[in-house]
Amino acid sequence: MRRRAKRILLLCLGLAFIGYAAFVLSPWPSALLTRLAFGYGASKTAAALAPHAPFGIREQRDIRYGGAEDEKLDIYLPPGGRIEPGRPTIVWIHGGAFVAGDRGDVAPYLRILAGRGFATVAIGYTRAPAARYPTPVLQANAALGFLQREGQRLGLDPSRLVLAGDSAGAHIAAQLAAGLTGADYAQRLGLKPEVTPASLRGTILFCGAFDPTAFDLTGAYGGFIRSVLLAYFGTSNPLESEQITEAAVPRYVTEAFPPSFISVGNGDPLAPQSVVLAQALRDRGVTVDTLFFPPEPAPKLPHEYQFDLDRPEGKQALDRLTAFLEKLSR
Repeated sequence: MRRRAKRILLLCLGLAFIGYAAFVLSPWPSALLTRLAFGYGASKTAAALAPHAPFGIREQRDIRYGGAEDEKLDIYLPPGGRIEPGRPTIVWIHGGAFVAGDRGDVAPYLRILAGRGFATVAIGYTRAPAARYPTPVLQANAALGFLQREGQRLGLDPSRLVLAGDSAGAHIAAQLAAGLTGADYAQRLGLKPEVTPASLRGTILFCGAFDPTAFDLTGAYGGFIRSVLLAYFGTSNPLESEQITEAAVPRYVTEAFPPSFISVGNGDPLAPQSVVLAQALRDRGVTVDTLFFPPEPAPKLPHEYQFDLDRPEGKQALDRLTAFLEKLSR
């Protein structure tokens, strides 16, 4: 009996070590679990947004902008495909903590924006840990180059682009915008701009994680954040990686950064990062339109609050975003 108990104990210890190695030493188990959780949340969000989307949106799906499997994009045009002259093309990068999400997750919201008269594009990118930093930034740059070359054929205005994103996608969008408008930062990233700064008319940044060096690794989300850093940067310790410092966007923005709309919910753990980025841009003279909410007595708005159009704050964000885009159209 003692030998059997000893074997069972050793087996349990072995399984525990395998579990530890899988979740701590390898980024894949946590990444796959995160994808499952984000996928479930995205399906609920899409179902809630569906009644708000207008009929007649023209869609072009699964257009390749590069050779990798995930290098595809989807286009949504207003009913009839008619776009008023001067209106920008919105290029949206989906969120998902760099390891999850899909370009299809933002399709309902982009249909709604298309219903308001804007051409919208959702771009895909290879998620970590299959591709690590800064691959998504370089892929988004390649997507802009494709749109610059093929946009007119696809019914878009490639001379007036607005980079948009939510959560991790907001970070990718902001980092790409900083590289496209800052030669030194582009060189640091190994980025060869596919479009000129003049064609980048603005950015839309919702609920972004803009500075990974400022993450709280000891709080309630510490374990999750470490798993994301491991998957995307190859290390869970920000102090060990120059790339994590390089990804701190507020440090590298310049006065050439385009006009920006920045918003975040007051109950979002990432809320301070949007405030810091907005202030960094204003300090450099960049035009910034923000939609932030007071901590009290307003209800706490969660991460990605803007996709909930059944609550007044989500509708307010959509209206403010539309007004921002209308200004860019003048």
